[in-house]
Amino acid sequence: MFAASRPHAARLSTPDTEEPAEQLSQECPARPSPGARASPKKRPIDIPANFYYIFSAFKGAEEIAKGTKVTLAGKRLFLVDGSALVFRSYYAFIRNPLINSKGENTSAVFGVTRSLLKIVQEEQPDYLAVVFDRPEPTFRHQLYEQYKATRQEAPADLIEQLPRVREVVEALGIPIIEKPGFEADDIIGTLAKRAEQQGLETYVVSGDKDLLQLVSPAIKIYNPRRAGESVEVLDAAGVEEKLGVPPQRVVDYLALAGDTSDNVPGVPGIGPKGAAALLKEFGDLENLVRNVENIKRDALRRALVEHQQELEISKKLVTIDCNVDIELTFDQLARREPDAARLMRLFQELEFASLADQFAQRGQQAVSYRALVTREELEWLITQLRAAGKFALDLETTSLNPIDAEIVGLSFAWRAGEAYYVPVQAPALDFTPWAPAAEVLALLKPLLEDPGVKKCGQNVKFDMAVLKMAGVSLAGVEFDSMVASYLLNPSGRQHNLDSLALEHFGHKKIAISELIGSGKKQRSMAEVPLAQIAEYACEDADFAWRLQEKLAPQLREAALWELFETVEMPLVPVLMQMELDGVSLDVPFLEQMSRELSRQMDGLMAQIYQQAGEEFNINSTQQLGRILFEKLKLRKVRRTKTGYSTDVAVLEELAKEHPLPRTILEYRQLAKLKSTYVDALPKLVNPRTGRVHTSFNQAVTATGRLSSSDPNLQNIPIRTEVGSQIRKAFIPRDDDHVILDADYSQIELRIMAHLSGDPRLRQAFVDGEDVHRRTAALVFKLDPEEVTPEHRRRAKEVNFGIMYGMGAYGLSSRLDIPVEEAEAFIATYFATYPGVHQYIMKTLEQAHRQGYVTTLLNRRRYLPEINSDNRRMREFAERTAINMPIQGSAADLIKVAMINISRALRQSGLKTKMILQVHDELVFEVPKNEVEQVRELVRHEMEHAITMDVPIKVDIGVGRNWLEAH
Repeated sequence: MFAASRPHAARLSTPDTEEPAEQLSQECPARPSPGARASPKKRPIDIPANFYYIFSAFKGAEEIAKGTKVTLAGKRLFLVDGSALVFRSYYAFIRNPLINSKGENTSAVFGVTRSLLKIVQEEQPDYLAVVFDRPEPTFRHQLYEQYKATRQEAPADLIEQLPRVREVVEALGIPIIEKPGFEADDIIGTLAKRAEQQGLETYVVSGDKDLLQLVSPAIKIYNPRRAGESVEVLDAAGVEEKLGVPPQRVVDYLALAGDTSDNVPGVPGIGPKGAAALLKEFGDLENLVRNVENIKRDALRRALVEHQQELEISKKLVTIDCNVDIELTFDQLARREPDAARLMRLFQELEFASLADQFAQRGQQAVSYRALVTREELEWLITQLRAAGKFALDLETTSLNPIDAEIVGLSFAWRAGEAYYVPVQAPALDFTPWAPAAEVLALLKPLLEDPGVKKCGQNVKFDMAVLKMAGVSLAGVEFDSMVASYLLNPSGRQHNLDSLALEHFGHKKIAISELIGSGKKQRSMAEVPLAQIAEYACEDADFAWRLQEKLAPQLREAALWELFETVEMPLVPVLMQMELDGVSLDVPFLEQMSRELSRQMDGLMAQIYQQAGEEFNINSTQQLGRILFEKLKLRKVRRTKTGYSTDVAVLEELAKEHPLPRTILEYRQLAKLKSTYVDALPKLVNPRTGRVHTSFNQAVTATGRLSSSDPNLQNIPIRTEVGSQIRKAFIPRDDDHVILDADYSQIELRIMAHLSGDPRLRQAFVDGEDVHRRTAALVFKLDPEEVTPEHRRRAKEVNFGIMYGMGAYGLSSRLDIPVEEAEAFIATYFATYPGVHQYIMKTLEQAHRQGYVTTLLNRRRYLPEINSDNRRMREFAERTAINMPIQGSAADLIKVAMINISRALRQSGLKTKMILQVHDELVFEVPKNEVEQVRELVRHEMEHAITMDVPIKVDIGVGRNWLEAH
């Protein structure tokens, strides 16, 4: 009655996956099938016939076909369910897909690659193959027309990745197995059972529960699971623990329970638990059917009798055929070495920088790298550099902190493949410098400080700062390859020299860890033998030189050279000086603030325990989740990998229902500010200078804005009482100085008025009106004096929301109003300011057409996702397109202002120092006798940095600390 038919055809399909996909932040939907039946309104996706490999590549192993035993005992075979792995990988990144600069979604390729490398590197299999489904229909479709009919078409951006996946698998040296008319499960089952006969131990790499029927003493399921979790390996006991039935009963279990993913009907009313219980009672499906009258529950008994035909069909559908006609030897599946060169090229094309580096080879190209160890050689080098008129420079130091760093040596290059290293420190037994570092630098100083001899390098700001601390003011710097790379690809993840050398020249540089090690055993660069450090340093200078030769023409071709030459490069020395100057901290104030925050947190903790009705670990998301969702029975808003989310958005939502989430939010905010700033800032005071020296990052944000690190001053929340109090700790160096704060007023709205040309919005700024009040009056049809604070707040949300591409849903959330009301609000806004609407439409049209948007100074932001078939990604790119010209122009504006202010302060002989830049705000440390002059100088330069059609306004304050000045 339940005899299985032999399958004879297959199509690309997806086994059901019980475990969440790797890195999955939500439940992975059933995998759609490119060959699945489309709904009447949708046309099936056509897959090119030449896309699939023909199985005949593996013809030959008669001993396997005949079942002849060979000695393979102790060897391990890994069979990877490739189709399942592709879909798991794709959906693992569904919330944050990996998109490269060409707009390609590479999530599936990356996930598959990482999983296969993990298996190869950690498991070291003796035999390995990847098995793919085919698109043709199978016997299962002929047996049951609705088989997998409920599956949706595979996303287009997944289908596009399949050829890349196969390329990577090939390059890894892993055989690909597939056969028309057969599903991957059948091929895997056949190979696994034959391997068992040959004494091989087989691991089936999949999360598909159908494959659990294959488990035996020699066959196990290997489920990679999610990132950060250990691999799940299931033997027979594991299968029984997971499903409630042993492997030999899995087919019966699946037949009874059915499978919504594959549209296997099963028996209505019998789910997984019911199927396991019945099989535990009756043993197997045949015995259950024979004794159906002994089932006590009437509904269950009737269902089994009435749906016997579906049960027969279901069993045939879920049974894996382990007798597929496959001709190959296991020797053909022996693990082979990957094609490293091909993999590196592929990973470079896909922009997998870390993987490309892993397979990159050290260059075989002949180079001339030399260490110069005498005065005569150094003098010869200086002559050559002057004659060249331009060279690349790189420093090796004892620290990455320029305040504390000592120079170990300097490297120079002015021709590709040729470089020279001048050591000033080295291990005593290896080499003794011919002169002290000060004497070597004294010889180099005239050259380094000569603006007529041009210099280039990588992250030149660091080298400038180290030299400045050593008494040398590096001049004539005209090219920084890090900054150039950033301008060309502002969304790129890596702009360091190693990545750029690999990306542009396919060259794998010497890793610094090879010289100094890592962790506790890490040594100083001063301890590295001369021969090693000379090669490393010369390579740095060489590739810095090669990069400027390659990237400079690209900047010109992209119309970015003027921005690079007149803004980004002149900004480098300005930022360098700001970092070296640093800022003073009121450490006793922060210590007192820390004690006060601890007291407030203790009070909130007691309040939390009272509201929860018990004590628990407030910092444990699992324990908090138990309190919120199990004890208090609050609404479960969003699921995560490990349970239900308790992030800020969720707690904000739950705070409408119960006071505990709001108290938790208050506690978290205080704890974060205390640990991130109040307690951390005093530890960052440099003992040598007594000041804090943040790093200003020029090549990080995609908008062009600067960021800062160690400490990150951009994220101090000014709108909260505690956050604003932290600013009080930033003070002048002594009582003879004050803090001056200059902040652009509503600069992004002013830029919007300029870019859009809307007459009403422009006029509001020309008249010096409160633009939010004016917007409220126009939108609500009120006289200005009738506008309430609530009217103004709503108008402000719309003013800024429109600039950030916010739609009705976003605005309804921000204002806590119905979506319909938000839609009406936006419509009224656009009717009030039609020029803004026209600007947005024009910007989106340009973005879709050319793939990027630009700022006032032609800074580009590429938007590869702007024409994506993925609606969520496309809409995100459209919001970015609307905002980038505004936010990026604000970044351009303040950068120009910083350059001009720095120049004006220097030319005026003033002692004022520009010490901080945060968003649209500049902070200065000013001698009291210079306050009025500096106030006017700063205001003039900030308000005239870029000419616009609306007036630019700057608010300036002076005080004893940053908060008071603001």
